[in-house]
Amino acid sequence: MAGKRHRGWRTFLTNKYLKDKEIFFVEYDPEYPVKYAIFITEEEWVAFVAQRRDENFKKVSATNRERASNPTYAYKKGRLGYARLEEKILDETKSDATSLPPHVLWKEARVGKDGTVRDDVQHIYDECETLSQSISTAEDQENRSVLSRALNVPEYPGRVRGKGHGCTPTSLYKNPRRRNPSNQEVMETLQALQAQVLQLQKDNERYRCMEKCSSQLKETSEKASINCQNKFPEGISSCQLYLSSPTYRLVGKGKVHNTSGDLLHHRPLPDGHLKVSVDVVLDKDALLPIPDIVSETTLLRDAIGSFVAWPLDLIFIDDETPTKPASKDKGILRHNESVASQKEVFAQGSQQLSQKIGSRQKNKRDLPVTYLPKKGAFVPRYQISLETLVDSSDMATAGAIRLLDMEEDIFGYSCTETIGKEDLEHIFRHQELGVGVIHTYIRFLYDNFMRGNDQLSNRFRFVSSSLVNKALICREPDSCREYLVKRFMASSTNNLYLWPYNSGCHWLLLAIDPLKEVVYFLNSIDGEWTNYPDMKQLVDTSIKVFRSQRQARVPRTKSSNITWIKVQCPLQRNGIDCGYFVMRFMREIINMNQIEIPITYFDEYKCAHYTRLQLEQIKEELCQYFIEKRLISI
Repeated sequence: MAGKRHRGWRTFLTNKYLKDKEIFFVEYDPEYPVKYAIFITEEEWVAFVAQRRDENFKKVSATNRERASNPTYAYKKGRLGYARLEEKILDETKSDATSLPPHVLWKEARVGKDGTVRDDVQHIYDECETLSQSISTAEDQENRSVLSRALNVPEYPGRVRGKGHGCTPTSLYKNPRRRNPSNQEVMETLQALQAQVLQLQKDNERYRCMEKCSSQLKETSEKASINCQNKFPEGISSCQLYLSSPTYRLVGKGKVHNTSGDLLHHRPLPDGHLKVSVDVVLDKDALLPIPDIVSETTLLRDAIGSFVAWPLDLIFIDDETPTKPASKDKGILRHNESVASQKEVFAQGSQQLSQKIGSRQKNKRDLPVTYLPKKGAFVPRYQISLETLVDSSDMATAGAIRLLDMEEDIFGYSCTETIGKEDLEHIFRHQELGVGVIHTYIRFLYDNFMRGNDQLSNRFRFVSSSLVNKALICREPDSCREYLVKRFMASSTNNLYLWPYNSGCHWLLLAIDPLKEVVYFLNSIDGEWTNYPDMKQLVDTSIKVFRSQRQARVPRTKSSNITWIKVQCPLQRNGIDCGYFVMRFMREIINMNQIEIPITYFDEYKCAHYTRLQLEQIKEELCQYFIEKRLISI
């Protein structure tokens, strides 16, 4: 207010002493206003006259005068200021709100007496409504307001456009004033930065040593005991991944892609390296041989489900050529060898199973019994049968694979999932699961629960862990967001999207209801979603973009309030079971046929921990699915 009074005082002096009646500057030197000598000294008056007669000042003054005389969006409320206009609107509408959004007040101030709104004013208002759905309050006050963005004009410091004189960002947003940090706080921050720089220098030296050791690898006794293979079979083969520094060791398992002209993230592969997809990590602290500069990924566990470059001399597979698919049967691609009927195949497996468990079955076509002779002892009959079939088929050789077709309705796009011997071994040995097994179980759920059931297929959908995982979120966040938004836009009714998310070395489940903007967080190790900031930011952003594309109207107070619910689900008691827990979570959610998941989980399945038997049931379903689909042939 003082600044406004001072500007008016200077304008009064200019018009009274420096201009004539026609508002032109006089040529003679104006007399010193003795009347105001108590406020103005003679030296100050001389400086004031010189400043007002300056040509630059006259040019700026003329420009501002012309702009004020013909505003683009004229104010039409006369002497009624923004503050009293706001009070009037709130009284007339009998609203409980204490204030109006700036763009709403700005529009009302430009409505004439006849109540008509100009098209250009309405256009700015509509654009403000659209922007307010995607810009949070923090972004509004920290950068430029929604109204300034829509008008495409700069925001002056210390004021809020569309709220009238005297309104500041501090008073509007109720933010405390920022204070300068104390000397102690500055020193603590400096020490923390120095520690970070020192750690980065150590990491840099560590990477250089690792690359040096990898390029100048010498023959060791450990390496001599391994069948080192110089030539890799063409196609996709299961493989083991080794590192040579600081010790020569097995760090993970995956699949090597040996195809001519293959690229890694749109770039040629480095010399002496092959493209590898990482499925399982055995050393959670293992570093990548070549860190990904784009996504800043340096740890192997962060690359699960993604492709990386791996040195040839640190990739090991058996001498057998990998199996190449040739025919298709109900979504499963198998060898073009002669295959017995499903009953004959399973009968042979049952026969060998009978020899394993000491059964005296006479009919070799019968299914293996569920119980051993000892009463009550559970026998995983389908796991034993499948393992017997694998041992008697070409899948017994390392590198053998099968391809499973994933229909478009499952993940929103058609694709092929690779299943190798390593994946089956993980099931048989109850080891950590890769993406292939999780996706195969999703195919099982789709075939056995949702196919042909319009209610379930319209209510539940899946998100591909191959297209959205931690590595891709860091490397290609835009493509991950586009995929999620596309999945959300495919539904016209309330849907629950089940997304098994791999954080690097741990599986958890997200159940997303994009229309209600609710995310259910099911983590079997009792962690918080704040431990996964990249994942949370991706989900929140995708829901906001989805909201904008479907042109949903959300109150400004709730525009950034996406609800996250931590479900009190059963918890695992080791570091292996997370993948099995996620599969069981998905099965129970679909079986309950409910979009809303209770915070304390479903009463029918509520427990502190899943038993080993409950997890074996999931594995039995998987193995039965492999057998019934005739995935393995003898």
